[in-house]
Amino acid sequence: MRLYPESAYVQLEFDKVRSLLVELTRTAYGKQKAEGLRIHTKKQFIELELRQSYQYLQLLASGQTFQHDQVFNLSKELKLLSIPGAVLSGEVFLQFRNLAENIKNIFRWFDDERVHNFNCLHEVIKTTRFEKLITEEINKVIGDDARVVDTASEDLARIRMALYRKRNEQRRTFEKILNKMQKSGYIADIEESFLNGRRVLAIYAEHKRVVKGILHGESDTRRTSFIEPEETIEVNNEIYSLENDEREEEYRILRELTAKLSFQSPLLKQYMEVLGEFDFIRAKGKLAQQMDAHLPQITDSSGIKLSRAYHPLLLLYNKKLNKPVIPLDLTLDERNRILLISGPNAGGKTVCLKTTGLLQMMVQSGLLVPAHPESTFGIYKQLMIHIGDTQSIEFELSTYSSHLKNMKHFMEDANGRTLFFIDELGSGSDPNLGGAFAEVFLEQLIKRHAYGIVTTHYLNLKVMASKTPGIINGAMAFDEKSLLPLYKLNVGKPGSSYTFAIAERIGLSKELIDRAKQLVDENHFTLDKLLNRTEQDLRKIELREKELQKLVKENEQLKKNLSHQIDKEKHAQQVELLKYQNKVSEEKLVYLKDMERKLKQTVNDWRRATSDADKKMLMKNLHALLFNQKEKQVKEKVKKKLDSKYIEIGGEPKLGDLVLMKQNNKVGMLAEIRGKKAIVNLGAMPLQVNYADLSVVKEKPESSN
Repeated sequence: MRLYPESAYVQLEFDKVRSLLVELTRTAYGKQKAEGLRIHTKKQFIELELRQSYQYLQLLASGQTFQHDQVFNLSKELKLLSIPGAVLSGEVFLQFRNLAENIKNIFRWFDDERVHNFNCLHEVIKTTRFEKLITEEINKVIGDDARVVDTASEDLARIRMALYRKRNEQRRTFEKILNKMQKSGYIADIEESFLNGRRVLAIYAEHKRVVKGILHGESDTRRTSFIEPEETIEVNNEIYSLENDEREEEYRILRELTAKLSFQSPLLKQYMEVLGEFDFIRAKGKLAQQMDAHLPQITDSSGIKLSRAYHPLLLLYNKKLNKPVIPLDLTLDERNRILLISGPNAGGKTVCLKTTGLLQMMVQSGLLVPAHPESTFGIYKQLMIHIGDTQSIEFELSTYSSHLKNMKHFMEDANGRTLFFIDELGSGSDPNLGGAFAEVFLEQLIKRHAYGIVTTHYLNLKVMASKTPGIINGAMAFDEKSLLPLYKLNVGKPGSSYTFAIAERIGLSKELIDRAKQLVDENHFTLDKLLNRTEQDLRKIELREKELQKLVKENEQLKKNLSHQIDKEKHAQQVELLKYQNKVSEEKLVYLKDMERKLKQTVNDWRRATSDADKKMLMKNLHALLFNQKEKQVKEKVKKKLDSKYIEIGGEPKLGDLVLMKQNNKVGMLAEIRGKKAIVNLGAMPLQVNYADLSVVKEKPESSN
C-alpha cells in the first residue's frame, strides 16, 4: 500500500500498534518481521495472514500447546557452518539438534485433524521437511553435556581409556606421597593444588628442599611452595600427552561433523525461519487476544463496513482504567463513498477518522481487529491523510498552503482504490473562501471514485453532502442538557457545532453570547439551530427505540417461557400416555405368557395320554380354554363400548328406565315386571330376562348425540 504522506504511519498511530507487536516477539526473525510489518494489497496474502493470526488466537483461547517455545538465533553459526574448513563447538551442535527437534515436534503436532482445523498454520511448514539425519549425525558425536562422546571414534575411545588408567595411577601415587608428607609435617593447610595443569603438593617453604620434584610456584606470602613430586612427573607427562591427543581427536571429529552438516545449512536456516514465522504469528495472536480482536470479512472490492469497532490503542488504554469505550458503526460503499462528519470539537470526529484508517491498515497487514466479525473491509492500494496543522517552516508553507498542497495531491492521484482521510477540510483560511474550495475538492474526489472520511464545521459542506450523490452526512452525538459529547456517530444527518451551547458551558456571560448571536448571519444561525434541534430529536427517538427493543425482548422471553411450559406439559401428557400403553402391553404380555404355558401343558399331557378318553378330555379342555378366552375378550370389548356410552347409576330398576342386561351386556328400556322376570325392549324386539340381572344406567352427556 502506498501512503501519502509517509508520516501516515505515525499520524494514524500504526507505528504504536507495530511496537506492541514487536514487544510480543521472542526471536530475532520474528522481531525483524514485526518491525518491517508489510501492508499487503493482494487478497490472497491478506486472507492467509489474517487466518493464521485467527487460528493461533483459537489455540491460545483453547489452551492448546504448540511446540515452538525455545528461542533460536543461530544466524552467525549457520554462516560458519557453510564455510569450508570451519569447525563448530559441541554447544553449537546441541543448538542445531534442539532446532531440528523443535521442527520434528511441530511436524508431529500436525496430525490429520489439526492439518484440517489449522490449515493456514500448516502452510508455514508445507515448503520444508524434517531431516532425521541431522539429529542422528549429531547424536553419534555429541552428548547431552555438549562434549564429544567416547564412541565418536575408535581412537578417541582408546585415548580416553588410557587417560582413565593413567589418572588412576597418578591418583594412587600422589595420595601415597601426600600421606607420607602429612606424617612428616611438611604439608601446608591447603595440602594440594593444580598449577599449569599439573597436580602439585602444597609444602611449607622451609621444607621445599626436602621434597624431591619440580617447583611450579609459590603463594603470595611465599610461605607455601607448590611442588610436583618426582614420582608423578613421568605419569603426569604421559597424561599431558594423552590430553593433547584427546583434544586433537575431538577437533578432528568436530571438523568432520561440521563438514557433514554443512550440506544441511540451507535446511537448518529454513528451520530457523519456520520457528521465527511461528513466533511472528504467535505475537499477532497474542496482540489480538489483548485487544479482544476478531477475524473480519474481506472483499476484493473497495468499501468498508464497521460494526461495533473500537480504536485498538484507546481500547487498551481504557481497559487499564476500567473505562468503557463507545463502539463505532459506519459504512462506505459505492452509493455513499464519502462520509462527512460534523459536530462539536472534542466530540470524537478525529477518533472516528483515525479508527477507520488504523483498522484498515491493520487488516491489510494481517492483524485481527477489535470489531464485530460481521465487519467487512475492502482492499485499497493507496491511503492518503491530512490531519491537523501541517505548517512547514522548512518550506515556508502556511497552514492553508500546506492544506492546498495536500489537496492537490489528493485530487491528482486519487482513484477507486484510494482511501483518504481529511480532518477539518477547508480550515486555515477565510470561512467563505475556504468553504468554496472545500466543495471543489469534494466534487473532484467524488469524480475520481475515491473513498474517505472528512470532518468539518462548514455549513455549506453539510448542505452539499445532503444533495450530492456519493456523499453522506454524519454527526457526533452531543447531550445538550449536560453539554457533554457522547462520542457516538450518527450517520445520515449533519451535526451542529454547538458553538453557543459550549460557550455557555464554559461560563461566558449571556450578554456576550447574545451579542455574538446578533452578529451571526440569521440564516446561518437558524440552520445551526435546526441541526441542533434535529440532533436532539433523533437522540430522543433512539432512546425510545431502545426502550421498545427492551420491551420486545421481554415479550419474546415471556413467549419463550410460555412455549417452554406448554412443551413441558405436552411431554408430561405423553409420558402418562406411554405409561398407560406400557401397562396395557404388560397385561397382554402376561395373558399371552399364561396362554403359552397352558398350551404347552396341554401338548405335554397329549403326548403322555394313553387312551382315547384322555385325549378327548384334553381336546374338550383345550376347546373350552380357547373358546372361553375368546368369549371373554368379546365380552370385555362389548363392555368397554358400553362403558364409553353409559354410566351405571344403581338403584331399583323401574318401568321406563334404561337398564343394562348383565347376561348379554346389552342396554334396553324396562317395559314390564313379572315377579322375578322382566320384559326389556331392545329396539323393536322384547326380551325376557331375570329382574335381578338388571342395572339402571344413563347415557353419558358427550355420547348423547
